[in-house]
Amino acid sequence: MNIPVALSEAISNAILRGNGDGRGKHVRVRAVVSDEAVVFDVVDEGPGFDLAEVRPDPTHPDNIEMEDGRGLYLMKRLMDNVERFQSGGNVVRLTLRRE
Repeated sequence: MNIPVALSEAISNAILRGNGDGRGKHVRVRAVVSDEAVVFDVVDEGPGFDLAEVRPDPTHPDNIEMEDGRGLYLMKRLMDNVERFQSGGNVVRLTLRRE
Protein backbone atom coordinates (compact mmCIF):
# COMPACT_ATOMS: atom_id res chain seq x y z
CA MET A 1 0.00 0.00 0.00
CA ASN A 2 2.99 2.36 0.31
CA ILE A 3 3.23 3.09 -3.41
CA PRO A 4 -0.44 3.96 -4.13
CA VAL A 5 -0.72 6.25 -1.10
CA ALA A 6 2.60 8.06 -1.66
CA LEU A 7 2.03 8.39 -5.41
CA SER A 8 -1.52 9.71 -5.01
CA GLU A 9 -0.24 12.31 -2.52
CA ALA A 10 2.50 13.39 -4.93
CA ILE A 11 0.04 13.68 -7.83
CA SER A 12 -2.49 15.55 -5.70
CA ASN A 13 0.21 18.01 -4.55
CA ALA A 14 1.34 18.50 -8.16
CA ILE A 15 -2.20 19.32 -9.31
CA LEU A 16 -3.33 21.47 -6.39
CA ARG A 17 -0.12 23.10 -5.17
CA GLY A 18 2.32 22.89 -8.07
CA ASN A 19 -0.08 23.76 -10.85
CA GLY A 20 -2.44 25.78 -8.68
CA ASP A 21 -5.34 23.68 -9.97
CA GLY A 22 -4.83 25.36 -13.37
CA ARG A 23 -6.95 23.71 -16.06
CA GLY A 24 -4.41 24.26 -18.85
CA LYS A 25 -1.50 22.80 -16.90
CA HIS A 26 -0.29 19.22 -16.94
CA VAL A 27 1.18 16.68 -14.56
CA ARG A 28 3.43 13.93 -15.92
CA VAL A 29 4.29 10.71 -14.11
CA ARG A 30 7.21 8.51 -15.07
CA ALA A 31 7.88 5.12 -13.49
CA VAL A 32 11.12 3.15 -13.66
CA VAL A 33 11.09 -0.36 -12.26
CA SER A 34 14.30 -2.30 -11.78
CA ASP A 35 15.45 -5.21 -9.65
CA GLU A 36 16.78 -2.70 -7.11
CA ALA A 37 14.02 -0.08 -6.87
CA VAL A 38 10.77 1.43 -8.08
CA VAL A 39 11.17 5.13 -8.91
CA PHE A 40 8.38 7.59 -9.72
CA ASP A 41 8.94 11.11 -11.04
CA VAL A 42 5.91 13.39 -10.70
CA VAL A 43 6.42 16.54 -12.78
CA ASP A 44 4.24 19.65 -12.60
CA GLU A 45 4.45 23.12 -14.15
CA GLY A 46 4.78 24.99 -10.85
CA PRO A 47 7.69 27.04 -9.50
CA GLY A 48 8.83 24.35 -7.07
CA PHE A 49 9.33 24.40 -3.33
CA ASP A 50 11.99 23.78 -0.74
CA LEU A 51 11.74 20.15 0.39
CA ALA A 52 13.94 20.89 3.40
CA GLU A 53 11.66 23.70 4.61
CA VAL A 54 10.36 22.95 8.08
CA ARG A 55 6.67 22.14 8.01
CA PRO A 56 4.38 21.58 10.97
CA ASP A 57 4.38 17.99 12.20
CA PRO A 58 0.89 16.69 11.30
CA THR A 59 1.08 14.18 14.17
CA HIS A 60 1.52 16.90 16.80
CA PRO A 61 -1.67 17.32 18.89
CA ASP A 62 -2.01 20.97 17.78
CA ASN A 63 -2.07 19.88 14.12
CA ILE A 64 -4.19 16.71 14.24
CA GLU A 65 -7.32 18.45 12.97
CA MET A 66 -5.60 20.37 10.16
CA GLU A 67 -6.96 19.36 6.77
CA ASP A 68 -3.71 19.71 4.84
CA GLY A 69 0.00 19.32 5.47
CA ARG A 70 0.11 15.53 5.45
CA GLY A 71 1.20 14.78 1.87
CA LEU A 72 4.96 15.21 2.21
CA TYR A 73 4.87 13.63 5.66
CA LEU A 74 3.20 10.51 4.23
CA MET A 75 5.53 10.36 1.24
CA LYS A 76 8.60 10.54 3.48
CA ARG A 77 7.22 7.90 5.85
CA LEU A 78 6.14 5.46 3.12
CA MET A 79 9.02 5.73 0.64
CA ASP A 80 12.75 5.15 1.10
CA ASN A 81 13.68 8.45 -0.52
CA VAL A 82 11.84 11.64 -1.53
CA GLU A 83 13.69 14.23 -3.63
CA ARG A 84 12.73 17.46 -5.37
CA PHE A 85 14.49 19.14 -8.28
CA GLN A 86 13.88 21.14 -11.45
CA SER A 87 14.07 19.48 -14.86
CA GLY A 88 11.57 20.70 -17.42
CA GLY A 89 9.26 21.50 -14.49
CA ASN A 90 9.09 20.87 -10.78
CA VAL A 91 9.93 17.19 -10.11
CA VAL A 92 9.21 15.13 -7.02
CA ARG A 93 11.00 11.77 -7.14
CA LEU A 94 9.76 8.92 -4.97
CA THR A 95 12.01 5.87 -4.55
CA LEU A 96 11.16 2.55 -2.90
CA ARG A 97 13.91 -0.03 -2.76
CA ARG A 98 12.95 -3.60 -3.60
CA GLU A 99 14.49 -5.58 -0.77
